[in-house]
Amino acid sequence: MATYLKLLLTAIFWGGTFVAGRSLAQHVGPFSAAFFRFTVASLFLVFITWRVEGKLALLKMGQVLPVFLLGLTGVFFYNVFFFKGLKLIEAGRAAIIIANNPIFIALLSAAIFKEKLNAIKTTGIIISVTGAILAISKGDLGVILEGNLGWGEFYIFLCVASWVTFSLLGKAVMSGLSPLASVTYSSLTGTLLLFMPAYSEGLANCIHYSITDWWNIFYLGFFGTVLGFVWFYEGINHIGPTKA
Repeated sequence: MATYLKLLLTAIFWGGTFVAGRSLAQHVGPFSAAFFRFTVASLFLVFITWRVEGKLALLKMGQVLPVFLLGLTGVFFYNVFFFKGLKLIEAGRAAIIIANNPIFIALLSAAIFKEKLNAIKTTGIIISVTGAILAISKGDLGVILEGNLGWGEFYIFLCVASWVTFSLLGKAVMSGLSPLASVTYSSLTGTLLLFMPAYSEGLANCIHYSITDWWNIFYLGFFGTVLGFVWFYEGINHIGPTKA
């Protein structure tokens, strides 16, 4: 029961990230926003890992590449596309597109991990896809058929691809690492990857950020990342990627 409660709270926190991200994206570049988000997250994650597990377990040689790919997909690519997309389209529209993450995770989990898709799951997928198509097209299917979606939607669809890859990789990585260590290494890796692009983008301009910008960064870093990612990975570890 505790696992499902944490996943529910995770969904609520992640819902708030679209509002915070939309606000932040209007004033801060995508690389800088992502870098500061995960700098905050990494500090908390290292501290929490140290308190809970006593240390951050050293990676084995076979874990280095998977962890690097977690940071690349779930932190670097996902967040750059996330902020780029939210700069162009409203938070609600982006949230509807990203709500399709579980659909693709379920389909690929069935193909890769041989997880079963029963009638209820299949019906849910059909309903979700139909609802997303209607919402994205605003009821006009011709918008999709004619290819009239904008760059904002395109970036958010790339978010979906990044997150699906991240989730499926996470299942493999967690065979040798705890959920907390997996998320911590992902965050640290992604932060390092983001530094140079963020620096080139104008990282020093952070002295001009408003209080609201910094609050949004903190919300995204702590609630949307630390609590969100850790609890989501715990869910994957306990009930599998499809149910989570």
